[in-house]
Formats: sequence, structure tokens, C-alpha cells
Amino acid sequence: MAAERSLPRLSPALRRVVIGCGAIAWASFSNGAAAGLQAVAQGRMQAPSENFIVTQDAYILGPGDQLQLTILDPGAKDLGGVFDILNDGSASLALVGNVVLEGLTVNQANLWLKSLYGRYLLRPDLNLRVVRARPIQISVVGEVESPGLYSLTTSEISQTEGGPASTISGLPTVVTAIQKAGGLTLNADLTNVTLERRLPGDSQQLRQAQLDLAALLQRGDKRQNPFVFDGDTIVIGTALTPSSEVMELAAANLSPQSIEVNVVGEVVEPGRIELKANTPVVQAILAAGGPKTWRAKRSDVELVRINRNGTATRELFSIDYSQGVSSSRNPPLRDGDTVIVNRSNYARLSDAIGAIATPVTGLVNIWALVRLIQDNNNN
Repeated sequence: MAAERSLPRLSPALRRVVIGCGAIAWASFSNGAAAGLQAVAQGRMQAPSENFIVTQDAYILGPGDQLQLTILDPGAKDLGGVFDILNDGSASLALVGNVVLEGLTVNQANLWLKSLYGRYLLRPDLNLRVVRARPIQISVVGEVESPGLYSLTTSEISQTEGGPASTISGLPTVVTAIQKAGGLTLNADLTNVTLERRLPGDSQQLRQAQLDLAALLQRGDKRQNPFVFDGDTIVIGTALTPSSEVMELAAANLSPQSIEVNVVGEVVEPGRIELKANTPVVQAILAAGGPKTWRAKRSDVELVRINRNGTATRELFSIDYSQGVSSSRNPPLRDGDTVIVNRSNYARLSDAIGAIATPVTGLVNIWALVRLIQDNNNN
């Protein structure tokens, strides 16, 4: 009996058989079934092409799926029932024993079970369907706020940073996954999104599809927002330069709606302020009350940014109210950025004079004051 229970576990050759016969209609599983399986194993039947459209991919069975098997033969109905695929990818079935179903589509698994039951039944007519699908686990990496591994269900509460919470019902899509990961960063390239998906079988091969989320937002092309399957990986590419058009599109519901930044130095109201996402440096300074009239050095504004890897960058900019969003002159801010408006030379001189001229013993150190003025002129 132990030997019989091990038969349903497919050999590598027969695993290729099942992968290649998803579109074959088998009329009978008598003595000719073994010959048909052997023909595919020898390469006379080809595996599915990798050029299928993503939206036409079939569901691949895996651990956690609950299936229902119905035997159509009136004399063998008791052999069917509801069963789960275990962590090792197998399921225990009446009469045929343990069967490995992980990595097969539903149609492929249905054909495989027909061939197995055909060893014992004269009419191995059966129907296999998914009763409860396992939770979907996907990876979202690249230019998203919180890259990582996520579990998705048919009912999700999605909320980008600072945006309203919304309930999403139905099968999760690429956009659902991006929202779950906190939304896109300012460096995201909406025209360069890659969806990686495994092929059926044991090979662990992946198929890639390029998506254009800009086309989805601009023209409503829903083909760019396919359903996600368990094991998918979504890679958001990095844009070489931020595009104001793309940022406006992404702000709809794919990016954080608000950010918090620090604006310090010579501004009217220094401190931590909340801004709309994609606010550039100059507008952030205005939101902090603007630069102080004569104390601020308009050509010496610093942007300090802490990167994901723990490093810090420092860039210098000038205040130019006529400048639009520009990565080189007026870059959009990220959450947690710090903008420093430095003091002008007059402000430094004034502060230094004030510090020195403050009475300590009632006398002013005139020589120190003269030396300070000379040093400032030399600078």
C-alpha cells in the first residue's frame, strides 16, 4: 500500500507532462493515457509560451488552497470531498493517496487527477474547483514608501500617508499592492513598472511584464493594472529626473498625500510643518512664513535629507520664486527633509556685535569689535 501511495507524486518528466497539457482535451483515460503522458514527456507536446498577456494567466495552486473534488461517477461519489493543500504542496485523497498539486493550474490538476483515478475507475470523470483561495503574498520593491512583503485579501483598507482611508473590495491588483506599500516615492517612474510572476511547474521560472501606470491614470488603460497572484513581485523603477506631470498623476491616489518637513533658520515661523506631497523647497519656505527680510541669505538654502540606507545628503539652492519644480533648482521634498535658510553676512555681523556689545562690566571691547568687522570684510 505504501508503494501505491507514492505513485501520485510526479517525477520530473511527468511534471513537465502536466504543464504541457493544459489545453488538451482528454476524451478517455484507459490504456491510451499512459502513452499520451509519455508522448508529452518525450517532448512531442510543448509547454505554454511565455508571451501570454499577464491578465490571461491562470491561478496556480499552492499550500493553503482549499479544493473540492467531485467524482461524477454515481458509484464513486463518496471518493470526493473538500480537502486542503498542505505546506509540502500535497493533498491526501481517497483511493489514490497523497498527490502533489502545488505549482499546477486548476485545469492541469484536474487532468492529473483524472489520470490517477483512471487506474482504479472505469469512468474517471471528475470536477476540481477552488473553494477557498489562500492569502496572496507579494513583494513590492523599488520606489515605494515601505518596500517589503505584503499579504493581500479580497477586502483591504488602503491608505497612503496623509490620505483618506478607503476600503477596497475584490481581488487585489497592482495598484492595491502599491497603496498597501505606502504609495510611490517622488523618484518613481510610472512608465517603468515590472511585474514578475512564476510559471506553473517545478522550474521556478519567472515571466516578466512591463506596465505603464501613467497610461492607467491618463487614459484609464486597465490592462496596466492586472490582478496579482500569490508570489508576484512588483518592481517600481527609478526616474532619472522627477516629472511634474507624472508627480501630479501619482498624487491622485498612488503617492502620500502629505509630508512633514523641518524648515529652520532665518524664516518667520521656523519648525516642523505639514505640507502637501511634492511641495518643492521654495514653497516650503513660504509656508514657514517666508525668509526674514534682511537676515536670510537667499542664495544659501540647504536641503538635508536622510536616505533609506542611513546616509545623509546636503544640497545648496537659491530662493527663486519664479522657478517651478526642478531637481536642480527647486526639488520636491520628501517626508522628514530639513530645509535650512542660513543667515546673511549682515545678520552674522549684527549677531556678533550684539554678543560683544552686551555689557559684562559696563564696558565694550572695542578692539574685539574692530577685529570682527575686519574678519567679516575679508570673507
